[in-house]
Amino acid sequence: QVQVVETGGGLVQPGDSLRLSCTASGRTFPYMHMGWFRQAPGKEREFVATINWSGGRTLTADSVKGRFSISRDNAKNTVFLQMNSLKPEDTAVYYCALGVRLTTTEKNYDYWGQGTQVTVSS
Repeated sequence: QVQVVETGGGLVQPGDSLRLSCTASGRTFPYMHMGWFRQAPGKEREFVATINWSGGRTLTADSVKGRFSISRDNAKNTVFLQMNSLKPEDTAVYYCALGVRLTTTEKNYDYWGQGTQVTVSS
């Protein structure tokens, strides 16, 4: 069984940085792609970033490109989302997910965490 837990959310001011972590249990972790999605109030969940199993390839949404970066540490079963220059429109619940395809489509991810709240407000 695979469990996914996100941490690192919180309340920050515009322009601040925040790093989210996602730790997964289960033997399949090193061989699965990891993605971050987010859902703002009243909106559908959207893709943020994803990274392949080796860490050698990433995809990032245009809305966060240049500000957010994704990385992973397979020795620690953890993937990170570094978020810089945060804006109020980045406010959302951020979800981590594992899948066997490197894709921006959430339906292709098999395991999901419960999410962590990120609020950007002055």
